[in-house]
Amino acid sequence: MMTAQDKELLAEKHISEAQIAEQLACFRTGFPFLKLDAAAAIGKGILALDAEEQKTYLAAWDAYTQTDKTILKFVPASGAASRMFKDLFEFLESNRDVPTTKFEKFFFDSICDFAFYEDLDTACLQISGKNIGSLIAHGQYKAVVAALLESNGLNYGALPKGLLKFHKYKEGARTPLEEHLVEGALYASGKGGKVNVHFTVSAEHRQLFQSLVSVAATSFAKRYNVYYIVTFSEQKPNTDTIAVDRDNQPFRENDKLVFRPGGHGALIENLNDLDADIIFIKNIDNVVPDKHKEDTVLYKKLIAGVLVDLQQQAFRYLELLDSGHYTQKEVLEILQFVQKKLFCKNPATKYLEDAELVMYLRRKLNRPMRVCGMVKNVGEPGGGPFLAYNNDGTISLQILESSQIDMSDAAKKEMFEQGTHFNPVDLVCAVRDYKGRKFDLSNYVDKTTGFISYKSKNGKELKALELPGLWNGAMSDWNTVFVEVPLDTFNPVKTVNDLLRDQHQ
Repeated sequence: MMTAQDKELLAEKHISEAQIAEQLACFRTGFPFLKLDAAAAIGKGILALDAEEQKTYLAAWDAYTQTDKTILKFVPASGAASRMFKDLFEFLESNRDVPTTKFEKFFFDSICDFAFYEDLDTACLQISGKNIGSLIAHGQYKAVVAALLESNGLNYGALPKGLLKFHKYKEGARTPLEEHLVEGALYASGKGGKVNVHFTVSAEHRQLFQSLVSVAATSFAKRYNVYYIVTFSEQKPNTDTIAVDRDNQPFRENDKLVFRPGGHGALIENLNDLDADIIFIKNIDNVVPDKHKEDTVLYKKLIAGVLVDLQQQAFRYLELLDSGHYTQKEVLEILQFVQKKLFCKNPATKYLEDAELVMYLRRKLNRPMRVCGMVKNVGEPGGGPFLAYNNDGTISLQILESSQIDMSDAAKKEMFEQGTHFNPVDLVCAVRDYKGRKFDLSNYVDKTTGFISYKSKNGKELKALELPGLWNGAMSDWNTVFVEVPLDTFNPVKTVNDLLRDQHQ
């Protein structure tokens, strides 16, 4: 039963009562597991590009960047860095005064190698009158950690990853935000040197991002002979989802409904608002210093080249179908393209009449398209590439998380565990149709691919609803192609000590 206060809150967040009813129904019924056909692999849904193909696709991308099309780099950057410092927070709150775990010892043994070392040293001096070396010599390890994490120091425990100093350079350290600006210049620069970069940020940190961009973009524009258009957006309040208790009743705190962010799948709304032809998507923490960028830049251009090549072919076929002047041979050629190049198969096509087949092909061609980099599975977490059944009976390539797969089914579990590749969030997307009109991306979301997670608030258990993931169910009904990319293009920073890996030094 909705109270007057509830309705006022819904109006403030622009959430309808119908949306709440739909979300509560999801908690009651849960989400179905996806029906799998097979794990994708090289030769079975994942392309491995040879030297000649690379040359072709690089040329295709270079040619595209000289057109009037708009290229944009989209970076989800609202995530807080607190999880990066989980181990250090635990040390700070422990009864121990000296580092004892392997993680803690490695952090302090290598502290000089962090890009934020000089800033931290200055903060320690300002707070305690001692530098890092002196504090460690006197056994005051926690004072160093506090200066790093707390608000009277660098406040890294409360800042987003995008604003932390990740990499050292002679001219000064760089944050992930700055590394993404550089990447934009290196592979997403359009005609005339225009580089469009869009960051999704939290409202509380937006000003900090904007301040850093105003300085960094000017510097990099001169260095790379480009000019930047940098924009920001925040996750929309109407994408928050209601929390429930064990009995699937709305969770309340002080009689007020509790909402939680809907996860990265909510960003399909932000993506949908952007005015671009081709959009690169990559996580904020997956960046490396310049000396390690070569493969990253090369393979971003390659997967973009694959995308524009496939898109141009799809556009030609759509124009042919629109004309009404095509032969049966040409229709079969289009069917082969959909099946062999876009990896979308429909066991029922052999039963379709000619007119029905043309309608089917037109529908499958006229959709948003994405090409996703896939790296070999070496135990890193990430969604897996699969051939899965869709609601319309077709089989297509999908990126699936373990929560979408029935792990009680031994065959499905084995399929997931023996997958050869995983998704490092490395996407290039085409979001306009063959007539130049923007697709409404909300029409291509599979709403049955969300999932339920278990959380707590002030000691009370609650259930939270995650929207279909941005590169999972939110893009379920896109044309999808996978391309193998080298593992060295995937260098996420999940803990602060990851910054000590060779790829970040």
